Amino acid sequence: MARIVMKFGGTSMAGIDRIRSVAARVKREVAAGNQVAVVVSAMAGETDRLVGFCREASALYDPKEYDVVVSAGEQITSGLLAIALQAAGVPARSWLGWQLAIATSDAHASARIENIDMAALEASLAAGEVAVIPGFQGVDAEGRVTTLGRGGSDTSAVAMAAAMKADRCDIYTDVDGVYTTDPRIVPRARKLKKVTYEEMLELASVGAKVLQTRSVGLAMKEGVRVQVLSSFTGEDAPMADTLPGTMIVGEEEIDDMESQLITGIAHDKNEAKITLIAVPDKPGAVAAIFAPLAAANINVDMIIQNIAHAARSTDVTFTVPAADLARSIEVLNQARGEIGFAELVHDTRVAKISVVGVGMRSHAGVASTMFSTLGERGINIQAISTSEIKVSVLIEEDYTELAVRVLHTAYGLDAVDAA
Repeated sequence: MARIVMKFGGTSMAGIDRIRSVAARVKREVAAGNQVAVVVSAMAGETDRLVGFCREASALYDPKEYDVVVSAGEQITSGLLAIALQAAGVPARSWLGWQLAIATSDAHASARIENIDMAALEASLAAGEVAVIPGFQGVDAEGRVTTLGRGGSDTSAVAMAAAMKADRCDIYTDVDGVYTTDPRIVPRARKLKKVTYEEMLELASVGAKVLQTRSVGLAMKEGVRVQVLSSFTGEDAPMADTLPGTMIVGEEEIDDMESQLITGIAHDKNEAKITLIAVPDKPGAVAAIFAPLAAANINVDMIIQNIAHAARSTDVTFTVPAADLARSIEVLNQARGEIGFAELVHDTRVAKISVVGVGMRSHAGVASTMFSTLGERGINIQAISTSEIKVSVLIEEDYTELAVRVLHTAYGLDAVDAA
């Protein structure tokens, strides 16, 4: 008997027919003798609808009441799935975040899970029940409902798997695994059997939308084996443990880590470039730029400080999430007197292209191949950032698809048997 956490996203829960299909999939796991907890998202589009109601009610809404409203979507789907399971002859009950005592911080709309009280859940599982748990929510020390931020249901599922000491956490979504790149851009992209936590963390952080970054980080910290699967296979498809999608695992489970140079290529068009012109070239100048951005919780990614001008000034270029551009400009203009820049220039028609792979640790020439490949196609690099297993470049947005395709081929990632 295995312990499994099954997580279903919004597209998997979008309507009663799909919820019944999810119930049938859960029933098969139970029939195989497994103990199962299910974590569900709200129906596709429902959270956006609820967020819209909050903004319509008041532009300055109370974050605590916001959490009460937006967590309702998962409450509905957890109850509906429990009903569908019971109708299919499977003992099941729903558990809200406060009933299980999924204890979180009090950072409403972006809370972090601190502890899960397993007593009630253990008793439910021992009684043969399927526990259906709404993702994305918990409860703070004052007993108020909290939410984990967008995409938080993945984090809920991984946290539950860690607390249950589950054998694995199966995350069902609208894709059947992690690919070497977006198959919509590169039809010859290959599905990966295994990806390391570090690689998935990097891929998620630079644009791959398969898993939420926080959930991958938590899985790596807690050693939770995560499997990405499609929820849209037929009911007669093989069981999840016999037909895996992509397993997210530790490096010790990757047999060919040395020979696998690059695991995947990701792209992200949700970047904005900001250049501050004629910043005084003196100690503390860069800190004056980034301290107010950090105080406003704005994440800065790529940073370039150009060669100093003759007038003892320099230009500083960096990127921020496109959604934070307006706020970044406001923050920087408010600090203009302290920073001392002459002009602020921004550009949203940029994209970040990243190559990721643990093989970079033992192979040279990865960055060189990237730069020469893009250069041969006339694609100009505007900024560069690196980590131990990642190289990212900023390019003009219009070249995104071309860059992904040529790099995919350059690193030998094209599937040989693809059409």
